[in-house]
Amino acid sequence: MKYILILTFALASNSKLFAQKVFSVDYENQADVKVFVVKYENQADLNVFKVKYENQTGDNNGKWFFTDYVNQAKKKIYFVKYENQADLKIYFVEYENQAGWNKKGKKHLMY
Repeated sequence: MKYILILTFALASNSKLFAQKVFSVDYENQADVKVFVVKYENQADLNVFKVKYENQTGDNNGKWFFTDYVNQAKKKIYFVKYENQADLKIYFVEYENQAGWNKKGKKHLMY
């Protein structure tokens, strides 16, 4: 019984692993994913909505929470200056229901 409780707790705590908690690093070599912000929604791989609270993040669905510290984040991102340097192109949307993947082929980058 004790092992079942421990396993249940471990699985429940790991459910947050896919949350979109990100930290913006200062240097490219520190990043897991290099990101470029495009001007138009149709150019983006992912439409991103910045949430105010950590518990509002989604399961790789474009709802991002920017953490204050690198050790709190699931992914470290670096914003590049040029589109051709990016692994992922994003567009910041105004409303939560607009968030999501336009090109699912790059979805693995945020897992």
